[in-house]
Amino acid sequence: MHSAKRDARWSDAIFVTAALWLFVMLMFLPVLIFDRYSISDWPSILLDSATFLFSYLLGLATFACFQATIDWPNPFRLVVLAATAFGASVVQTIFDNSYMDIIGGHLMPSWQTVKFTGSYEKIFRYLLVFAVNIALFQVASARRSTERSERQLTDARTAAQQAQLQALRYQLNPHFLFNTLNSISSLIVTRRNHDAEEMTSKLSNFLRSSLTYDPAGLVPLDDELALIDEYLDIEAVRFGDRLNIDIDCDADAGSVLVPSFLVQPLVENAIKHGVAPSREPVTVGIRANLEDARLIIVVENDKPQVAQHKSIGTGVGLANVRQRLAAVYGDAATFVTELDGGVFRAVISISGVTRAG
Repeated sequence: MHSAKRDARWSDAIFVTAALWLFVMLMFLPVLIFDRYSISDWPSILLDSATFLFSYLLGLATFACFQATIDWPNPFRLVVLAATAFGASVVQTIFDNSYMDIIGGHLMPSWQTVKFTGSYEKIFRYLLVFAVNIALFQVASARRSTERSERQLTDARTAAQQAQLQALRYQLNPHFLFNTLNSISSLIVTRRNHDAEEMTSKLSNFLRSSLTYDPAGLVPLDDELALIDEYLDIEAVRFGDRLNIDIDCDADAGSVLVPSFLVQPLVENAIKHGVAPSREPVTVGIRANLEDARLIIVVENDKPQVAQHKSIGTGVGLANVRQRLAAVYGDAATFVTELDGGVFRAVISISGVTRAG
């Protein structure tokens, strides 16, 4: 369990105590100059002001009590801190009176004719100042506690986001592997053994490349598209002339960092619902460009199945993309799917993008 003592720091106490007693000294300086002494009696003013050094040290001593009791129950702690402030004011008053007697009797005989504040009034004034001093310790400690809590919350959110991204990424691999292994099985059943061997080899290369990616990391879009090329090599063995690929990525867009395996589920979805059920050649297009510092990625196929119209955008892969975008970018990213004149289109839009290197 976290102890609040870590939030009550001596560095803060030294600063706030120095600031407080400097302020009090500046407020009291006109009294020394115009009421108690004369403006030309600088030795007396300096000697009288020297008592503030003791006040400063006494203020730091109250911090030791503040820090020692910070984990105590509040009612009891308030009583102890009130007693500490009162005790400090009494000690300060005794010191002032003794100091005045010593200086007036040995160094400044003129002080014997100066009317100083009574002891009870001094105790009351010092009590107020030491109470403020302790209150400032509490403010500084609370500020540290708030900053620590905010850091912990940020770290927790980051860890949760990373865990979510990893879980989503790991969800893709079984989904993709299932489809690919099912295709290899179909090739073997239909005695297309050469194609099955080629597809297995390409699958091995694809998995080897994908293992180098951080599941929750960001990669340049060019690297993402290079991995998709390996994936499409696998599908090309399966579909042959029925699969046409059209990839167009602007140079500026290629350097933008995106979550790894962000685009691949969209391509897989286009092949599953466009190429696989079709007997005719189908073109799967991938386009990426920057528009006013906003990355636009479009994946489309020109032969979507009518049976899929009612469930556009509801598959596992598309839901995965939507969740990952929300986890990484929040409202800065959008993901929409549409059917436009016989073309199924998935569009990713990300603002505030970061470039590699």
